[in-house]
Amino acid sequence: MFGFFKKRRRERIRRKNFPAEWVAILESNLGCYRQLSAADRRELQEHILVFLHEKRFEGCGGLEIDDEIRVTIAGQACLLLLHREPAYYPTLRTILVYPSSYLAKNPHDADEQSHRLGESWQYGPVVLAWDSSRRGGKNAFDGHNVVLHEFAHQLDQMEGAADGAPSLGQGETWAKRKPMYRTWALVFSREFERLQLKAAKGKRTVIDHYGATNPAEFFATATEAFFEKPRQLKKKRPELYEALRSYYKQDPVAWHGSRDR
Repeated sequence: MFGFFKKRRRERIRRKNFPAEWVAILESNLGCYRQLSAADRRELQEHILVFLHEKRFEGCGGLEIDDEIRVTIAGQACLLLLHREPAYYPTLRTILVYPSSYLAKNPHDADEQSHRLGESWQYGPVVLAWDSSRRGGKNAFDGHNVVLHEFAHQLDQMEGAADGAPSLGQGETWAKRKPMYRTWALVFSREFERLQLKAAKGKRTVIDHYGATNPAEFFATATEAFFEKPRQLKKKRPELYEALRSYYKQDPVAWHGSRDR
């Protein structure tokens, strides 16, 4: 019953008008926005409306939250939800935003701190650096996007700790989902090992070497490459591209055009 009312509420929210000022923000700060089809732009707007209704933004380090921050981050986070049955990151309630990189403690070593651009917690907030979030949104073709990265972790964390194996086959029976997981495991384990080998040798790769850290980081960095370097990823790692295309139900090559080099 609760799910029924949530669905009805979200349907009402999606029917609301999307402010012209917010469209201007997306056109300025989401580099791929103009490349999307009219139908995809409208779907993205609908998801943003729901996202901003359900999530709370908090400024840290003196940053004051405004519509540019909220819409820019929401637009990138909701890009991952297009063409899918969106759960809108169900365990996430709060996005903390710093002006720029921030110091964070190592959860495994209280005495160790490091500068970070973002992080994602399964039952906690997503934390982002605003300057990097804005820059990543504007430049949608360099293969680096901290918002896509951290929200890919959120998708990965929906059914447990991040392990590079997000939930597959939404709405399908286990009998249909089982071969999906088998294919995913085969492709991702092989591509993860390839990246580790190339990173160890210092070879240039379309996926950031940080993805060689562990399977969770591999999924997040592969997601960045999928949306921002799709032509290169499809050419160099076609099976990985197809696995991500099947999962995200999108084909970024179609709307990147000649911009992706």
